[in-house]
Amino acid sequence: MESYKKNWFKYIIGFIFCMLIRLIPSRPPNIEPILATQMPFSKAYGAISGFLFAFLSIVLFDLFTMKIGLWTIITALTYGVLGLWAFSFFKNKKESRINYVYFAIIGTLFFDIITGVLAGPILFGQNFMEALTGQIPFTLSHLAGNMTFAFFLSPIIYQYIILNKKFETNQLINLFNPKRI
Repeated sequence: MESYKKNWFKYIIGFIFCMLIRLIPSRPPNIEPILATQMPFSKAYGAISGFLFAFLSIVLFDLFTMKIGLWTIITALTYGVLGLWAFSFFKNKKESRINYVYFAIIGTLFFDIITGVLAGPILFGQNFMEALTGQIPFTLSHLAGNMTFAFFLSPIIYQYIILNKKFETNQLINLFNPKRI
């Protein structure tokens, strides 16, 4: 078992980081670091934390941008399921780049099938073939983004944020301790 301590300050920093990236103007909607950030936090903090990380990322972003709707619930629940799945997947696996990229591939395909290929026809009356063919370029771009973030960002988050003792809440509070100065 890795030596880490659940630290909600780190979790919130990861959450804010994802929110800020998603707020970049003209950013393609499928290029964002939620999955890459969610994977290491799911491994370290557990299934419920993994679920809530993505679920709340989607819901709070949509509330903040005033674009909440049925799509918010579908997307948030699907991403939340990926957090549960990531915990299960990484439970007995090393946090390697290969494992992060592998999960990013299967997770992205799962997410895009649910939210793109199935949700359009079932909930919005879209033609199935239109949903499928329209989803292909979106999914290719989504895969490229998630694989890249998983390769570079996920290991950094795990090694330098989650396992980093300098980012522990008590260490940060001690920085402002008048007795220390």
